[in-house]
Amino acid sequence: MNRLAVISAASLALASGLGATEASAQDKRAALIVAQGGLGDQSYNDLANSGFQRAIEETGIEGRAVESDDVVAQAAEILRRASDAGFGLIVDLEYSHGEPMVEVAPDYPDTDFVILNQVREGDNIASVLFQEQEGSYLAGTLAALVTTDDSIKGINPEPIIGVIGGTKSAGIDKFIAGYIEGAKAANPDVEVKVAYSNNFGDPSIGLQMAKAMFEEGADIVYQVAGGTGMGVIQAAKEEGHYAIGVDTDQDGIAPGAVLASMIKRTDVAVEEVVKGYAKGEFPGGETITFGLKENGVGLSEMKHTKDLIPAEILEKVEQAKQDILSGKVKVWNVVDQGYPDYLK
Repeated sequence: MNRLAVISAASLALASGLGATEASAQDKRAALIVAQGGLGDQSYNDLANSGFQRAIEETGIEGRAVESDDVVAQAAEILRRASDAGFGLIVDLEYSHGEPMVEVAPDYPDTDFVILNQVREGDNIASVLFQEQEGSYLAGTLAALVTTDDSIKGINPEPIIGVIGGTKSAGIDKFIAGYIEGAKAANPDVEVKVAYSNNFGDPSIGLQMAKAMFEEGADIVYQVAGGTGMGVIQAAKEEGHYAIGVDTDQDGIAPGAVLASMIKRTDVAVEEVVKGYAKGEFPGGETITFGLKENGVGLSEMKHTKDLIPAEILEKVEQAKQDILSGKVKVWNVVDQGYPDYLK
């Protein structure tokens, strides 16, 4: 039986009156704090939630997905209310919650916290990292090779591609830097247009921004903007060009208009952490990493577009993948190495 429910941050206040003795008598409980853009984004949040749901169904523990109208400003309050409500495991998808988690976690030593996409110290905090730059490098390689092949429908001969991020932050720029690096490695002359929507939940903004990039000569735009990115995909469909999806396999949202998707297996990471918690295993104080080697990131199967792309291009993308796996290519990591000059 599916025991997953979705509650708002405000409703946690009702549950937070639960006493410690009463909470300890209950079965294990897990909460998933949903990031900006909310559930229904067909991207990061939805994919992570699918893994959370699988784990809840398989283990039989109680699980709740928590959404907030102002998830950034209410960070500490959400974390404290979830802890007070008796959730023994709190998996947080919101990047801005890193510092508040470090402040809150010591006050709840019996609660296990998980933060995605960054490393935070704490005996009861587990950090989950993805090598998004590696998958994005492949997306950039593919885009740069395709953008000048005007034998492909919807492609012009100009070496111009684009990328739209949700916010200018290390978590998003990790994708963008990898994309640019892969593109430049494949074609040093390619121009990569970069813009930020400053929003993760408004497809109309993504639509407008992507159309502007297409008008400026880009024929492929990578979206790293959650629900806002749905507008990028819609723009590609309307204008006869291409989008590159993110986080989950978005190729089927607009078949033929999504060149590929850079899949980030947040579902696998969340599922593994919740299952471990259910078994009494929690990697407190540790960092778990998912990259190409762990099949944590990578390109989609491109089942709607693969037949359009010349074999030599696909071979070069595969070679780029092998170069990363072998260590021949080490993709720049904004989080660890700071910002490269082209993104400062």
